[in-house]
Amino acid sequence: MAVNYYEILGLPKAATAAEIKQAYVRLVKERHPDRFPEPREKEEAQDFLKNLTAAFNTLSTDRSRREYDLSLERPTITAPQAIAAASYLQGLKALEVRAHHEAVELLRTAVAHAPEDARYRSALGLALSKNPHWMREAIQETERATLLSPRSAAYQGQLAELFLGQNLRLRARKAAEVALQLDPNDERAQRILAETGPEEPPSAASGGLRGFLRRKP
Repeated sequence: MAVNYYEILGLPKAATAAEIKQAYVRLVKERHPDRFPEPREKEEAQDFLKNLTAAFNTLSTDRSRREYDLSLERPTITAPQAIAAASYLQGLKALEVRAHHEAVELLRTAVAHAPEDARYRSALGLALSKNPHWMREAIQETERATLLSPRSAAYQGQLAELFLGQNLRLRARKAAEVALQLDPNDERAQRILAETGPEEPPSAASGGLRGFLRRKP
């Protein structure tokens, strides 16, 4: 089973029906996709809402809840994709409360079990970017996300933001331009394009991104 329904609701297994309903209503309000204008965050909220709805539908009915509780007690062989999905959701929760080290470890687990999933790569890149010593790996993971999902403006925008944070303005501008080609309404890419100004050739002294990626953390 990919996720634990009680964990999604943030409740113990002994929770009452009223507590389950209250938690569901609260989380729908807090994590509804309409509250997230940024495409990547909206997509993640949509995934969470699907799991949340499945959890509520299962646990709000006595019969389905009994069957679900019995399934939790049966020994199961967890597939890599299920481990990845669970680690991903837990990693996002850790990011929300700024537990960055915990988030990185959880998202590393997600990537290890599903290395071809761009969402996990992007989330790991975001978590790594919270520590300046991890910036090189943050950029590398985000670049992998853009390669795995080349039609995602959100991943290109994230990459542009990371480049700009390292003062790699030319790289930031190019990534922002790609993001705008994919989504002309991407506000983050528009902002980065405005901040970087006219395109300039990379400095020979700095070595551009290649020099940055060669630096040791």
